[in-house]
Amino acid sequence: MIFPTTYNCLTQNKFELGEYKIVPIRYEDRIEIMKWRNEQLYHLRQAEPLTEESQDNYFRTTVASLFELENPSQILFSYLKDEVCIGYGGLVHINWVEKIAEVSFIMNTELEKTEFELHWSNFLRMLKKIAFQELKWNKIFTYAYNLRPHLYPVLEKNEFEFTEKNEKVIEVNGDWIAVLIHECNNPKNHWSIRKCQKNDMELVFNWSSEKLVRSQSFNSTEISKEVHEKWFATKLRSDNSLMLVNEFKNEPAGLVRFDIEEINSVVGILMDKKFRSKGLSFLMLEKSSKAYFETFSKPILAFIKESNIASIKTFEKAGFKFLKKDVVNEFPTLVYKLEKNG
Repeated sequence: MIFPTTYNCLTQNKFELGEYKIVPIRYEDRIEIMKWRNEQLYHLRQAEPLTEESQDNYFRTTVASLFELENPSQILFSYLKDEVCIGYGGLVHINWVEKIAEVSFIMNTELEKTEFELHWSNFLRMLKKIAFQELKWNKIFTYAYNLRPHLYPVLEKNEFEFTEKNEKVIEVNGDWIAVLIHECNNPKNHWSIRKCQKNDMELVFNWSSEKLVRSQSFNSTEISKEVHEKWFATKLRSDNSLMLVNEFKNEPAGLVRFDIEEINSVVGILMDKKFRSKGLSFLMLEKSSKAYFETFSKPILAFIKESNIASIKTFEKAGFKFLKKDVVNEFPTLVYKLEKNG
């Protein structure tokens, strides 16, 4: 048979994170997956070891049928490093009405002791992009027997919160084992935007003064507080400036500033270091741009250092299109543009 390679329920089927990526589960990985599952039976909801025959049959029937469905019960992926499968998992027990699903992930057993946190974190980061950005779901969760306590700190580092403990779920070697549930909610459900206020001056100064922010700026000169206070007061009074504070769960996460010029507006973005590397900069930019277009219609330009790959990807995800190359303060620069829809 020709095994399918794309899910009908997804518009994007490959997600990358450095040298790692996840792709729709591959038929060629089935025997390795069977081996890992049999080696890790102790923590899985699997009654007995799999056989090559049962695994072949499962892939040819159950797994293959998932690809063509608009609302499959599970969406499974091979987790790759340099095109070699080192793990697999996905979204299972999917509830398409409530838009929630359970997370499943198993890695090569040999990696469990030395690279457990690395691969769980990689997989969760990519899976959250699928669940929240691609599918726009409300929540994903883990349902884990209390047999690997080292899993829980990894989940919490990746924005999963402990929500429930069910005692005495299964019996292992005469001992009753509990199940712990951790949940991760779509950040959009906890995101809010407000206009910058006078008492935000110190907050914005701290964000602007951070070493990483200065290094990525076109002007890396250290900012004095006196100069910042004057600049901030001027921007607040100006009709040609819109500064939006983004908050996550009522905590300030960053600032998006629009300087309105004659033909275009120019955007600048600051993010609190606590919220970086969580996929939230895209959300902050997307939400703020939408708020900008509720008042203004001029296109938005973004000037990004050619070396700042992370920012380039963020702006592209938020809908900005490449416009041209430029040079700003002797730095090779890419200019991106976003126009109001309709």
